[in-house]
Amino acid sequence: MERLTLTPKDVEYLVLEAPVIAPDAVCGKTLEEIAELPVLEGNTKWPLGRFFTITGKVADAAEDQGIIIDGDVPRVKYIGSKMTAGAVLCKGDVDMYCGAWMKGGRIRVKGNADAFAAIQMEGGDILFEGNVGDYCGASYRGDWRGMKGGNIVVNGNAGVTLGEYMMGGKITVKGNVGINAGIHMGKGIGAKDPLPTIIIHGDSPGRVGAFMMRGNIYVLGKIEAMMPGFSPDGTEEIEIDGVKATFQILNGDHGEKGRGKLFVKT
Repeated sequence: MERLTLTPKDVEYLVLEAPVIAPDAVCGKTLEEIAELPVLEGNTKWPLGRFFTITGKVADAAEDQGIIIDGDVPRVKYIGSKMTAGAVLCKGDVDMYCGAWMKGGRIRVKGNADAFAAIQMEGGDILFEGNVGDYCGASYRGDWRGMKGGNIVVNGNAGVTLGEYMMGGKITVKGNVGINAGIHMGKGIGAKDPLPTIIIHGDSPGRVGAFMMRGNIYVLGKIEAMMPGFSPDGTEEIEIDGVKATFQILNGDHGEKGRGKLFVKT
């Protein structure tokens, strides 16, 4: 795999929208052409090379292209959005919409990611080594279709409304989550579709699986306030991420005539 390195310059800016930082956008181009790719600061268009020193090699195809962001970019949005193949490594923090609408490939963020990470993701793998903000793996604002496929792992904590309207794929959070994890989960999927799955190793203040239609949510920590629309259905010994334990099974959310399952470690 060819590696292209983007090193942030000491240039001031407010917030950048840079969906061009993706293997699909850079493959097959020269370094000079990549430096001229447009990014937005508000409604002002700038070349990518104004903000990054660009070095390395460029592949002919996206699946052979790796991109390394060698530094913190906490105000750069849309990194890896809509990518279909290849790999992106962010060595620091990133802003909103990292991996949004992603269809394939791999993203690894060594720092934290802001809100709306991996919204409406369809495929690929993302590892966030730090924390993620609100609406990770959720729907776009005003839409009812969330994450459809792929795999997200968050080593830290996640904000509110994780996996909202999630229709497929898997999200694993090693830390704690905010309220509304899995809200509206499974809406729009059929009986034969692969069930969406959320695994939470830490705690939640509540509303886990609110208005849930289908899917599975596993909680290895504590839920402060359970949703009243779930009914107990016995216990089961299950191994999740190498942890073998007894889980209470709850069916719901009955307020939506849902058939989801919530597994809570006893």
